[in-house]
This record gives sequence, C-alpha cells and structure tokens, in this order.
Amino acid sequence: MIEIKVPTVGESISEVTLLKWTKKDGEYVDRDEVIAELESEKATFEVNAEKAGILKTAAREGDTLKIGDLLASIDDTAAKPVSAVPPIIENKEEKKKKADKAPVKEENVPPVSTETNIKASPVASAIIADKHVDTSIIAASGIGGKILKEDVLAALANPGKVTGGKALFSREERKEKMSQLRKTISRRLVDAKNSTAMLTTFNEADMSRIIEIRTKNKDKFKEIHGVGLGFMSFFAKACCIALQEWPAVNSYIDGDHLIYHDYCDISIAVSTPRGLTVPVIRNAESLSMSEIEKKVIELANKARDNKLSLEELQGGTFTITNGGVFGSLMSTPIINLPQSAILGMHKIQERPVVINGQIVVRPMMYLALSYDHRVIDGRESVSFLVRVKELLENPEQLLMGKDPVKTLLEL
Repeated sequence: MIEIKVPTVGESISEVTLLKWTKKDGEYVDRDEVIAELESEKATFEVNAEKAGILKTAAREGDTLKIGDLLASIDDTAAKPVSAVPPIIENKEEKKKKADKAPVKEENVPPVSTETNIKASPVASAIIADKHVDTSIIAASGIGGKILKEDVLAALANPGKVTGGKALFSREERKEKMSQLRKTISRRLVDAKNSTAMLTTFNEADMSRIIEIRTKNKDKFKEIHGVGLGFMSFFAKACCIALQEWPAVNSYIDGDHLIYHDYCDISIAVSTPRGLTVPVIRNAESLSMSEIEKKVIELANKARDNKLSLEELQGGTFTITNGGVFGSLMSTPIINLPQSAILGMHKIQERPVVINGQIVVRPMMYLALSYDHRVIDGRESVSFLVRVKELLENPEQLLMGKDPVKTLLEL
C-alpha cells in the first residue's frame, strides 16, 4: 500500500484545499496519472499517482489539508482490471448494406426547444415550441436541470411569478466555504490597507495617438508577430521607462532597508473564476512590444486555466491592473504587497477637453496610481504618473529610431 501525502508547494504555504478528485475512490489508476487537484493560496496544482493500483481516497472535496497530511493511498498489489472487449469494426460496405436493409421507421417526432442549451423532455419541448414559452422563466425540476412537462405548465399557469428560475421575492441564501485563494486575497488586501500609508493620485491621458497607431498597424503587427496589438504593451513600456526615472516607485521596504530594483518585473492583475491572480512579466524593460503582448496572453490563459506555476506568481516590483475591461471609469487600486505602487487603467471614454482654447472631443482614460507614502513622496508619485501620461500621449518617445513608430512596433 502506497501512501500519497500533500506535497510541499512553497516555503510559506502550510495548507491547501482539495478542489476535486479526477479519479474516483476504488478506481484503478495508472502510474503518473492525475488523481486530484489541490489549491494553495497562490496556485492550483495537480497530484499524480506514484504507482499503479486501486485508489483509496482519504479526504473529501473541499477539505482543507495540512502539508504532509494523508491525501490517498494506492494498493499497488491489485491487478489491473481486464478491459472490455473492443467493438467489432465493420467496413464501409457492410455498414451500407445494413443501412439499406434497415426498415425506415416513421413516427411523429415532437419539436424540440429552440434553445440549444436547454434540456427538456419531448413533451415539454413540444409545449415550449407550440406556446412559444420563454425558457428563462421556467424552473426546471428534472434531474440535471431538465425541464419537465409539469414545469412548463406551471410557468404557463403562473405568468410573471418566476424569473430566471427563481421565484419573485425569494429570500433564499446559500453558504459556501471560502477557497484558499479567496482567503489569501482577503488577508493580503486587509494587510495592504492596514500596514501601508496608502494614497492615490490621479491623472488622465489622451489615448488618440495610441488608438491611431493600433488602428493603422494592428493588421501588419499581427501578420508579422502572430499576436494582436493591445494597450497593455504600451502601458508596460511607459511604466518601465518611468520606473527607471523614478526608482522609488520600483522599490519596497524590507525591515529597516529599502530595496531598489534596476529591473522591472511587472505584475499583471488577471481576473479568474476563482479570484484575482497577479502573474509576473520578468524584465519587461528588456522585452519588445510583441514579446510583452505574447507574455500577457500566455499568463492570462494560464491564469484562467489554473496552470500558473508558483514562480510565475512570485516576485514583481510594480503592478498594472485594468479595471477598464469591466467598464470601470475610475478606481483606487490597492497595493500588491510587498510592492510600493500600483497603476490602475480604466475605461476609454470620449469626453470634451480644451486644447489650444478649443473644446474638442478626445478618447480619454483616467489613470490612478496608489502608492505607499512611507516609501514614495508626493513629488515622486505625481512626477511618475505625469511621465506615464506623457509617454502614452507621445508614443514615439517610448523607443527612438529611424521611424519611431515603426521601430517601436518592429515593422
């Protein structure tokens, strides 16, 4: 009997949550086959079978386990079950002959629901189609959310009494256990508010030039580099230049010392179904625009698929978060400890602005820099944000060359 224990996943991590079993209790597993998914406070990872045999689980999904706790055991002396007899494969001619000989069965087939994702019984589907019932007002009572005949009749008999599968004036509640990731996010955000002298300064940037550059060059950029040209690469480049000009913004407190960084490891806030993760783009100051865009997509996809490694989540000297993708017009982002500053991007919105004494409409974005006032003075924070604004409004300053814009985009 082989014991499988919760592995060590990081120096500061003492417990994990069992997200799900990918193999069932009593099921035969092969060596190195994934048997479970665990979630630490930083990432999700898989556990593999150390040997082949019958799996005996020792914990339930949702349990919180300590490092070293027994997760499961494997009876490696058990014989592998005999696989089922493979189906007889017929050639195309035999299949055609059988199909030709098969009698044609005629019957009245009831119409099905026009909603492709709706599961309903044949009779329920027929009533839905005949009466043109909006399936969103039907409370399904069948197994697996299947709509039954009685459900459709109840919706027709009580119009307006049910919406989205829930009764009007419902006061139902449900209780769910917080995941390790959500608990960690909660703790770190409170720590950031309580342990730093956090302040936020605001500015706004005219995004006309960047939008013009993207519109003009996005097709050629994708053709050459195989990746779309987004806003994040412009912001990352601008921040890297500003961070090197204002090094205090790229530093943090370590005991009685300040740690300054000559490199820019940019953390990118990514929202996932399980919560906020902040993977890191290493040495962003040394990457090209296309390399930054590729890295952003790679990290975002890994985050959403829960495939980020601990190394990809650790470190970071400065964070960029984009609330604009959700429609946020302005916010005060919270510092990502132990960093000293975070830049908040927001929704681009056309607004009237005064240029050379004339009121004109421009695509504007509010910028917010939250910073630890213990490390960064007002002059440094404001100057940093003004420099980022200047670089965004004059993208040719991001990289000088023959043709500044084409050199920047490597076209």
